[in-house]
Amino acid sequence: MRSHLLNDTTTEHYRRSVTEGVERVAAKLAATDRPFTGVTVDDLAPRIDAIDLDRPLHDTTAVLDELEDVYLRDAVYFHHPRYLAHLNCPVVIPAVLGEAVLSAVNSSLDTWDQSAGGTLIERKLIDWTAARIGLGPAADGVFTSGGTQSNLQALLLAREETKTEELTKLRVFASEVSHFSVQKSAKLLGLGPDAVVVVPVDHDKRMQTVALARELERCAGAGLIPMAVVATAGTTDFGSIDPLPEIAGLCEQYGAWMHVDAAYGCGLLASLKYRHRIDGIERADSVTVDYHKSFFQPVSSSAVLVRDAATLRHATYHAEYLNPRRMVTERIPNQVDKSLQTTRRFDALKLWMTLRVMGADGIGRLFDEVCDLAAEGWKLLAADPRFDVVVEPSLSTLVFRYVPAAVTDAAEIDRANLHARKALFASGDAVVASTKVAGRHYLKFTLLNPETTTADITAVLDLIAGHAEQYLGESLDRAC
Repeated sequence: MRSHLLNDTTTEHYRRSVTEGVERVAAKLAATDRPFTGVTVDDLAPRIDAIDLDRPLHDTTAVLDELEDVYLRDAVYFHHPRYLAHLNCPVVIPAVLGEAVLSAVNSSLDTWDQSAGGTLIERKLIDWTAARIGLGPAADGVFTSGGTQSNLQALLLAREETKTEELTKLRVFASEVSHFSVQKSAKLLGLGPDAVVVVPVDHDKRMQTVALARELERCAGAGLIPMAVVATAGTTDFGSIDPLPEIAGLCEQYGAWMHVDAAYGCGLLASLKYRHRIDGIERADSVTVDYHKSFFQPVSSSAVLVRDAATLRHATYHAEYLNPRRMVTERIPNQVDKSLQTTRRFDALKLWMTLRVMGADGIGRLFDEVCDLAAEGWKLLAADPRFDVVVEPSLSTLVFRYVPAAVTDAAEIDRANLHARKALFASGDAVVASTKVAGRHYLKFTLLNPETTTADITAVLDLIAGHAEQYLGESLDRAC
């Protein structure tokens, strides 16, 4: 069994195995003509259940053949131009190369004596991102597993910076369309059930600053503590961007920590055309970025940035066997000193490889393309009498629903849209998402693939309309 350990004596085995796997995936990508096969849980589960994990195949080719049957054939392929559902991007090749390197070397980014150059590469990328945001010379940060962890850590720092033990008095303000991780973080941080104050949004799904000011004033008047305001730069459902400068002003007035959840909108940091849409982000106390959303990186590649590096001390614990206090005075850089994680992958390498091969402008051009595509898609929807589109996009998301001219029952229209999404997924021709707006069911395109065209959008809209019309026709037949 030692022949399977990656070391100096097994490099040829490693090369052959990885090459065979890469060739298998490359062939699958080349042959994929739709984002999904339409396989159901009932079809796929028995194939996986039938595999006896205590009886290995002892052959890489045989295992890859089996993997084709239980995974590769029926995977949801984000690279396909008609995958339009969630915040999943196609990935760039330099990042995939980085993934292969980091997996093989297997550095752990918690301490210097486990990572050396990896530590410095991650720190360089944190400094680069902080400079792009404009956080100033005292900024710092650390890579995380994703936006949820970044938001949790940012709110942990905000809680500690209030310097109070009366957790029931703390309040966090976030818009009604902010990410669910705000509420989840509040619970994990031991805040009260009323800790998160939901602020209404305007027609463009942006936080209403007048309402925020009113809630902050009410909080102060009741003797409560405004712990943090979470502004969103790219909401999950709408891609909307809260008015960051105005929110920053209110945070300064009321002494609240300003956190910007830019997990989605961070692509604008590299944009050549739309960077101004996140003006004001430089005034934040902390920022979440998900490179695996709009920098075209494989999952996971994310970070939390802070204006003042000293605030990261709230996540610091010292263990004699890992990062003893003496290492601080010895100037040994241990990333675990500022991370919620201990063992941690070298995910920063993927972004490093991307920047060194493509450059930030290359990433920015790709993100600008999907923003431009969303603008064209909005024009198509606005001009199409079959659809109601909610808001003009700030990033690359379109929320809409099919509205038949002959049907006025809102609940029936809801069912038609849900059926259309389900039928489309079952066909495998395209994958779209859904959400609710004012209690009604809507569909959603999240456009993160520069290969997607307006022709793809038009074709998928026609498929949606066709499935919805078929459902309504059958519903009418049943009613008769």
